[in-house]
Amino acid sequence: MISDEEFEAERNKLITKRDELRARIDKINADYRNGLDADSEEQAQQLANAEVLEGIAKAASEELQRIEKELEEMG
Repeated sequence: MISDEEFEAERNKLITKRDELRARIDKINADYRNGLDADSEEQAQQLANAEVLEGIAKAASEELQRIEKELEEMG
């Protein structure tokens, strides 16, 4: 059995991580909304980064769902 302090510490840790993941996902979504740069070289770089960003967003979303479920179960 864990103490109330340990429970709250774990809950606060999950909330902090949840907020970080939400911010990361929001930033990635904002990058997508900004569209492509007018410069063709910059466009090429943005397109190359898009696949990486997609992977990061997917992993962050999956982790966010896991954390939100844990927080819900904690009450």
